[in-house]
Amino acid sequence: MKFKQTEPLKKAWDIRMKQAILVVSFGTTYHESRMKTIEAIEQSIKEEFPEYEVRRAFTSRIIIGRLKKRDNIYIDSVAEALEKLAQEGFQHVIVQPTLVMGGEENDGMIAAVKQYENRFRRILWGKPLLSEEEDYKRLCSVLTEDTKEYDRDGTEILFMGHGTEHEANECYPRLAEVFRQNGYNRYHIGTVEAEPTFKFIKEEVESTGSNRMVLQPLMIVSGDHAHNDMAGEGEESWKSQLESDGYQVVCRLKGMGELEGVRRMFLDHAREACKKLEDMG
Repeated sequence: MKFKQTEPLKKAWDIRMKQAILVVSFGTTYHESRMKTIEAIEQSIKEEFPEYEVRRAFTSRIIIGRLKKRDNIYIDSVAEALEKLAQEGFQHVIVQPTLVMGGEENDGMIAAVKQYENRFRRILWGKPLLSEEEDYKRLCSVLTEDTKEYDRDGTEILFMGHGTEHEANECYPRLAEVFRQNGYNRYHIGTVEAEPTFKFIKEEVESTGSNRMVLQPLMIVSGDHAHNDMAGEGEESWKSQLESDGYQVVCRLKGMGELEGVRRMFLDHAREACKKLEDMG
């Protein structure tokens, strides 16, 4: 005999079972890059975790404001997204960042999560892209595979990171060291706003004798920094400075979120967080 579930019990069961993954990105105002990177990561998570509702939040208030004013697109902050999930009765929540490292944006995300710990039965956050030693090895493999056609005599591959005053900035020299340890001596990493500086990278490539430079963002999206600071026509861009020094320059406006290997790394971090949540009961 099949018993009919009473409405109060059914409602309680539905609430208890409601679980979500909040995907947290810095954000971008570049629609095409957002579709190829942030939305691609979100779609991979939806496919991998069909039992979870997948939501979006951005950490950049400036980008949220620009999208709202310019395009009438409304993106939640982390706190706004968590408030909605709490009000809708979600009990189990994973907050998975699509950030490169555990810097200021990641710290802000964690602070917001902690403010909502008492609003959910279980809430955990996943790790950013570069968190463990294995992450550096995997990213090195993904990036060198993606750029292998350029890894030849006479060519140097330069990655542009964002850079930060946060201690997490050490991820850039750490990744550069992993390149060297694995024999990828034509690969270099600089940042827009911190160390290693572009001046340092220019001095590094001058000693190689190469005449062609390949530029690519070491960022999840290909946004303002990639289009302007890296590949822009202004005299201060990396491209313009290298061309004025006589180098042939190739710009690849390709965010790391476009790479399947990078998306798999985020999936693995989300899977680890989901397992922890399930083990907590």
